[in-house]
Amino acid sequence: MVKEFHYRGKSLEELKKMSIDEIARLLPSRNRRSLKRGLTDQQKKLLENIRKNPEKFHKTHVRDMVILPEMIGTKLGVYKGGAKAGDSSKWTNVVIAQEMIGHRIGEYSIPIGRVKHSAPGIGASKGSKHIATKT
Repeated sequence: MVKEFHYRGKSLEELKKMSIDEIARLLPSRNRRSLKRGLTDQQKKLLENIRKNPEKFHKTHVRDMVILPEMIGTKLGVYKGGAKAGDSSKWTNVVIAQEMIGHRIGEYSIPIGRVKHSAPGIGASKGSKHIATKT
């Protein structure tokens, strides 16, 4: 038996038929307020591109966009910042799933990398340049 997806008592088909204003009423306050203020030009452009071709892979810098039901199944490349030392990829591949409704796109592309400490940097004192080999 496959469990059917529901968001706040509404099935996926019902959610897809709703307007953005009706969906906003079901969301938590921060996301509701964001949608009530209206989409930015970048968010509108991303949504139009997704509506035109939902199967296409879309790269985007719009991390603050609230995930809407019509975006389900879309493949996005979410920008996570410039390449840092040891970080080869600037983009994270994200496939929008049903459970992501109401969250923000950026939540699924973490920009903060692990800090790796090795040797003292430029300007370090002579005493701090000697690292103990035993701990």
